[in-house]
Amino acid sequence: MSYFLYIIFGTLPSFLWLIFFLRKDVHPEPKRMILKIFFYGMIIALPVVLIEMGIIKFIGEFNLPFLATSILNMVLGVAFVEEFIKYLVVREKALNHREFDEPIDAIIYMITVAMGFAAIENILILFSLGPEFFLRETLSISAFRFLGATFLHALCSGTLGYFLALSICQKNTFLFVKGLLIVTLLHGIYNSSIIGIKGAFSFLIPAIILLSLAIYLAFALKRLAKIRTFPYPREES
Repeated sequence: MSYFLYIIFGTLPSFLWLIFFLRKDVHPEPKRMILKIFFYGMIIALPVVLIEMGIIKFIGEFNLPFLATSILNMVLGVAFVEEFIKYLVVREKALNHREFDEPIDAIIYMITVAMGFAAIENILILFSLGPEFFLRETLSISAFRFLGATFLHALCSGTLGYFLALSICQKNTFLFVKGLLIVTLLHGIYNSSIIGIKGAFSFLIPAIILLSLAIYLAFALKRLAKIRTFPYPREES
């Protein structure tokens, strides 16, 4: 029973953020598509962990200074892998679908896959509490993840979705690469701050990153809403 409750509390932060961002879409996507992309976000979680472990092990073989190793692990071994693979899901499962018919869809589908991925992260963390259910600890972790890591996943993937939409509209791949570099760096700095920095900065830096991304994504949603043409070839899938 406790593990069932962990699943509920683990997925709740993702669902709440997903509902929030879906309401930003004037022309809502079909629920079937949203559920499909969310599910794919969940099933990529284990492969992503295995890839991250492999890259972190590879980086460790260079015997670099501890600080350099930690930064590379967080930026390349974790942040880049997660952001890029979430994008791959959208590229393979949504980009060529007939429902992908307006620029804001890039943000919506990127956030959707991110929320599926974050749900599995949250569930695994709650599972580590063990078979005995403690409501206070579960609520604390869920709330912290809601305001922290889950929100970060939504903001980073949403921002990457914005650059993806721009790259499609302007037929400029560099814009997507630029977006990927930005969200990878911010994601990596966020993780490094949470794990490696002590004191007030361990909360201040992540808070600044979250606030900055939230403001930027709000701007991005408004900008994409003004774009009327979307020259991306689509086909039913």
